[in-house]
Amino acid sequence: MLEILDYLSDNVLTINLWIITIYLGFEVISKVPTVLHTPLMSGSNAISGIVIIGAIILVRQSANDDYVSLVIGSVGIVLATINVVGGHAVTNRMLDMFKKKS
Repeated sequence: MLEILDYLSDNVLTINLWIITIYLGFEVISKVPTVLHTPLMSGSNAISGIVIIGAIILVRQSANDDYVSLVIGSVGIVLATINVVGGHAVTNRMLDMFKKKS
């Protein structure tokens, strides 16, 4: 339990940044009109690609016994990959709507 309190006290700025980012992201996304969700999702694929690269770098630079960084990096890789693949599928379906039917 003492290790968790030490970790929290050492990373107060990072934890506050996470909380503010989650709140800000929720507020921004909830204000987007329904018509713009698909184009914004295709744009977020680029951001998720950057997240994948950052998570891979985090996992590669972390020590073997640093389980927090390894777990957070691995979860980041998995979630960002799911977002990229899903966003790619939705973008392709959206673009198929504009193709001429034969």
